This record gives sequence, structure tokens and C-alpha cells, in this order.
Amino acid sequence: MPYQEAWTLQRTTAEAVLRRGLNEVVYLVEHPAVYTIGRAAHGQSSNLLWDEAKLTKEGIQLFEVDRGGDITYHGPGQVVAYPILNLDRPGDRDLHRYLRDLEEAIILTLADWNLAAGRFPPNTGVWIGGEKIAAIGVKASHWVTQHGLALNVHPNMDHFSGIIPCGIRDHGVTSIEQQLGHSPPLADVKAQLSCHLSEVFQIRLESLSRADLRAFLQP
Repeated sequence: MPYQEAWTLQRTTAEAVLRRGLNEVVYLVEHPAVYTIGRAAHGQSSNLLWDEAKLTKEGIQLFEVDRGGDITYHGPGQVVAYPILNLDRPGDRDLHRYLRDLEEAIILTLADWNLAAGRFPPNTGVWIGGEKIAAIGVKASHWVTQHGLALNVHPNMDHFSGIIPCGIRDHGVTSIEQQLGHSPPLADVKAQLSCHLSEVFQIRLESLSRADLRAFLQP
């Protein structure tokens, strides 16, 4: 799904969850190659290393977005999850806890492939051996969440060379493929991530077709 389409869909869904009380939604997508710059780095280019000509040659789009954090990469071979969840409940109004819960779902998913991943405070995300395997950047408006996480399964790792991911200079990035020497099917990773998001957030997820989703979002 193109990044702009997914971003618009998130905003539409968040509004429906907030204003009309619709059920919460988790989007699991792949994007064409794109760099997104979070609010912490709007108007700054120090962590974007490639110029416009190089971006065009590599087919990478660039967006300034309304999530937290710095610059990150999305592309084919990555599982990107956008949970549109309503945290406006007693005990849930805690974005730091929300970030830790997203990390936990990723850690549990990686454990399904016998990968020992963990946290690397004070940095947000999930790490293996000092290298980041999953990036997280979120937004919450009236406690309804947008944006989310990107888990590297088998993306084009060369595309990370065009940025300083999340503005962290001293640590690299990795993927499931690099860690295992082979890549599990993306569909399997999506299925396990869905399972662990359900487990961590204590929600029941049901698959929706795009047609069902359009009907679901109708006023």
C-alpha cells in the first residue's frame, strides 16, 4: 500500500474510532520504499544522507509525518503495523506503557523464530545484539493511536544507508533474514505478530477484506 494511502486511512479510521465508537483496527501493510521524518526532525536534513537525485534513482519517496521520533525507512520485505487503538480507559492512558507493549509484541514474535531480541534503553524499538530490528514511532490524539511499528523481515538493507535511522549514529540495523540466514514468509510473520498484538493488548482481531473495511468505515 502506498504510504500516503495508508496515512490517510489511519486518520480516517482514528476519527471513526474516536467520534463514532467503531471497533479498533490494526493495519498490517508493506510499503513501497519511503523515508518518513517524525516531528522531532521536521525541517532538518542532518539524518537524511541521500540527496533528491539519489532518492529519485532509488525510487524512495520522502514524507514529513505527525508521529514522534526522527527519520526511518519503510519498504518491501518489512511488516508495518498501524494499531488504531483507543487508550482512553482507566489504566491505559500511558503512552510509555503503550510503546513498551508494542515492543513486547515484537519480542514475542521474534522468539517464535528463536531470536532473542530485547529493549535497548533509552532508545525505543527492538534490538538484537546492539542492532535495531524493529522501529517504533507513534501518535495519539484524544488517546486514539496512529502510526506504529516496522519489523525488518527481508527489506533492502542498502536503503538504510541513505539515513541515520532514528537519528542513532552508533548502532546499525538488522533483519530476520540477516539473523537467520534465510527469510520466513512475510505472511507467517504477519500472522504471528497479529497473534502477539492480540495477546499483549487483550483484543480479538478478525481479518477484514478491503471491501469489508470500506463498509466498516462508512458513516
